Amino acid sequence: MKIELIKGDITKIKADAIVNAANSSLLGGGGVDGAIHRAGGSQILEECIEIRNRQGKCKTGEAVATTAGNLPAKYVIHTVGPVWNDNEEKGSKLLANCYKNTLKLAESLDVQTIAFPNISTGVYRFPKELAGKIAVEIVKNFQSDVVEKVIFVCFDDENEKIYKTLIHGI
Repeated sequence: MKIELIKGDITKIKADAIVNAANSSLLGGGGVDGAIHRAGGSQILEECIEIRNRQGKCKTGEAVATTAGNLPAKYVIHTVGPVWNDNEEKGSKLLANCYKNTLKLAESLDVQTIAFPNISTGVYRFPKELAGKIAVEIVKNFQSDVVEKVIFVCFDDENEKIYKTLIHGI
């Protein structure tokens, strides 16, 4: 599996699926979640409401998929990252589940390329270095005959530098 690093706006990335760092309500929010809902249009929100009506809220570490609306992707996979509360063991396990469950769901949707934001590192205050280590480790260890490329999309310089070091050892 190829791993790529891009600094930019995940809503502009051409991939089979982009990942939304959603909140449990699935109704949009701030940061990347709000940006994806705004750029993708009302179709994404409508599908999120259908999912909520069917299953209730999305639990932390779980993932659900919708179409991508106006985005240059086929799907948006919404995953709920943990809010950092200084419990490193619990938080790390939940964040790892975000990546594992998202990749498994991507496989089931026949996704070959997937773009991840830096889940939980914004308003959820997960330490960026630890979040990066978890993300890269899960992706590097994920065995797939379907997913061919993972793109980490960093919004800021700090995350870009962390991921560059973790992926390329630079």
